[in-house]
Amino acid sequence: MAKRIQLVLNKDVSKLGRAGDLVEVAPGYARNYLLPQGLAVRTTPGVLKQVERRREAERQRLLELKAQSETIKAALEKAGRLTIAKQVGEKDAIFGTVTDREVAEVIQSATGQEVDRRGVTVPEVHKVGTYRVEIKLHPEVTATVEIEVVPS
Repeated sequence: MAKRIQLVLNKDVSKLGRAGDLVEVAPGYARNYLLPQGLAVRTTPGVLKQVERRREAERQRLLELKAQSETIKAALEKAGRLTIAKQVGEKDAIFGTVTDREVAEVIQSATGQEVDRRGVTVPEVHKVGTYRVEIKLHPEVTATVEIEVVPS
């Protein structure tokens, strides 16, 4: 069996890796496709140092994002209960429902923290009352906020 060659990818290659990844491939695949297309370069000590620097920079960036998410979580939990006013019909039933966009707007106005609405998980809200909403700020950081739905 032929020896495998180590390369560093310049661009994302499906089913192989992302840009900057160190991969081992068959010599023919490297010689006939990856290198001529400019999708990868051979590994040298200098290229390996660049790869390490990029990984370290990415790791630092992810740590900063997590720290920012922790501060937003603290601000949300300090804000306490947030209020959303909705039109009410019979038996305290609201017209429509409370959406993730409405929750994100209430959080923005109450705390000044911008929250991505796609990370907001709202339970089924059909009546006036208090509900717990989960907000995913980061893959490792989730905040829980109480939303009170009141008649307008």
